[in-house]
Amino acid sequence: QVQLVESGGGLVQPGGSLRLSCAASGSTLDYYAIGWFRQAPGKEREGVSCISSSSDGSTYYADSVKGRFTISRDNAKNTVYLQMNSLKPEDTAVYYCAADPSCGSRFYQYWGQGTQVTVSS
Repeated sequence: QVQLVESGGGLVQPGGSLRLSCAASGSTLDYYAIGWFRQAPGKEREGVSCISSSSDGSTYYADSVKGRFTISRDNAKNTVYLQMNSLKPEDTAVYYCAADPSCGSRFYQYWGQGTQVTVSS
């Protein structure tokens, strides 16, 4: 069983930066792919980024965030980060992290509770 807790959300002006954290307990994240998803009001949840398990380490990004967001993992802290730069109002959403053996999974096994990101002047 994996428990995930997101943090780092908040209010930021357009062009600003935030770093989201996804801290895990109950199991090591080494064997899991960790995905970041977001859901804006009235919209469907969308995948933002994913990092494969430590043995692979591949990273994936949605086209909308490529070049602005960076996903990384710190195995010693059992935490995955999402560094978000050059934020835009359309990045406003609740951001969730999720764990599964594969980035390509359609149904991630474990989910965090989400953290709100608001980009506004």
